[in-house]
Amino acid sequence: MAFTDAQKVDIRRYCGYAAYGGLPVQAFGHRFYQHYGTLEFRMNNFLPEEEAVVITTYLANLATLETAIPAASDNLDTDVAAVWTHNKNEQRDRERLFDNWRRRLCGFIGIPPGPELGNFGLSLVV
Repeated sequence: MAFTDAQKVDIRRYCGYAAYGGLPVQAFGHRFYQHYGTLEFRMNNFLPEEEAVVITTYLANLATLETAIPAASDNLDTDVAAVWTHNKNEQRDRERLFDNWRRRLCGFIGIPPGPELGNFGLSLVV
């Protein structure tokens, strides 16, 4: 069992890394980050049981959480309706939950979150 190309694209972007692209970029870009290489290696060498966890637990839930964020815009025009009161922080709360699951996926894979998640895992050694 191996990840499909579409699943790899989702894993990369959920982990906060840029698109891989079809042609190598010379001497710069995300392909030269050690953590990105680790991500690619792990995606290509997971045990079938590990792939199943990524597919059923992470990819399935992340897809649901991701599509719920834009759907929150349906309620942006309503502050209070009858006894129902809109959560003014719904979009922020959904984004935080989504990002939390994205970080969990990175933790399961064993890589730091990518640049798009705001924590590239760089540390300064003095």
